[in-house]
Amino acid sequence: MTTIHLKPDSLSFSLHGAAQAVADVGRGVALPQSLARIFAQTSATPQARGAIQDLSYYCMRHIGRAEALLNAMTTKPTEPAILHGLLCCALALISDPDETEANARYSAFTVVDQAVTAAAADPDMAHAKGMVNAVLRRFLREREALSKSAAGTQMARWNYPDWWIDRMRSAYPQDWQAILQAGNAAPPLTLRVNQRKTTVEDYLALLAEKGIAATRIGPVAVRLTQATPVSQIPGFNDGLVSVQDAAAQLAAPLLDLQDGMRVLDACAAPGGKSGHILETADVELVALDNDPRRMTRITENLQRLQLSASLQTGDASDNSWWDGKPYDRILADVPCTASGIVRRHPDIRWLRRKGDAVQLATLSAQILDNLWQMVRPGGKLLFVTCSVWPQESEAQAAAFAVRNQASRLPAPGQLLPTANAENDHDGLFYALFQKSGA
Repeated sequence: MTTIHLKPDSLSFSLHGAAQAVADVGRGVALPQSLARIFAQTSATPQARGAIQDLSYYCMRHIGRAEALLNAMTTKPTEPAILHGLLCCALALISDPDETEANARYSAFTVVDQAVTAAAADPDMAHAKGMVNAVLRRFLREREALSKSAAGTQMARWNYPDWWIDRMRSAYPQDWQAILQAGNAAPPLTLRVNQRKTTVEDYLALLAEKGIAATRIGPVAVRLTQATPVSQIPGFNDGLVSVQDAAAQLAAPLLDLQDGMRVLDACAAPGGKSGHILETADVELVALDNDPRRMTRITENLQRLQLSASLQTGDASDNSWWDGKPYDRILADVPCTASGIVRRHPDIRWLRRKGDAVQLATLSAQILDNLWQMVRPGGKLLFVTCSVWPQESEAQAAAFAVRNQASRLPAPGQLLPTANAENDHDGLFYALFQKSGA
């Protein structure tokens, strides 16, 4: 890797790192994986890593507008990919029409200056530092006209691919705009209080003592007013709390767990729901995932909570790993497009393709049918997906019930992503089924 001589605490360093991440997403790499690679290959301080991550995620939430502006000011593709990423990051920062946290953090002229510095320091972009300066300064001169022109495209207005916007409008004619807006908001930091170790009231008191503002938004859900690194969250390392969205915290209670039950958490990584299950009742838990690397995350999460489960590597769509003993409860958090959690993973909208939902729904149906044979008579299976596309959620649940003659029990169904004081959660879907017999 080419050594780039930029001050680690400078905006130019952060812009350069974010530009690499945006370029990687354009090549089909998920943002978390890209950032992990960038951090491993640089000497970035923890503060610089945080800045790179913040800029990368911010840019991915606003890249539709940035690319529309860039296309309006250039006549040919900006290459190499890192140059394109740098210009998109800078334009996202200086073109925010609402003048929210981006403009409050950096002045437009500082962004331009630091973007040019980042380009000049990189041998792959040094030849284009004049172009970077010209494009960004042109935007500042012609902001009103260029912004008006870009706003004429729905991709720039909503910051999603056209097909995604069209599908959302078709699926939710009354709510599509609110859903898209919620997906563009920065997500809250929501914690799940471990009731084996403390109470919500006591934990809120601990936060207040540390000067951390928070609100209770669910039975064991606490939302921090200001996002905080997990290393600075009181009691996190001791297992008092875990980071988990409020909607995801519905899974364990819906399973109606009782001590002594045999429970399977299929597709369990990274282990958030496994931890909640074990916090809820003394059960014999099997946590299954098909990726050995992701199994490590389950182990780490359970060790922090001082809980244990039987970890099994295997494919939930076949039964080669199964010991033949039925389960009282199965949690099936199946693979999906993750269209309901784009505020946490803004790169997903740009990585997904129009046909992905069909392919993933087919795989999920195989998993559900396979797991159903493992449920004991009278037992329950909870189908969960973090998608808002009906073919992956409600249509899937309805088809499963018919194929397997499964009784459907009350459950929330489709939760749409929301970002307000009363309800602040991702877009998950829940369907609960019970097998006949005793």
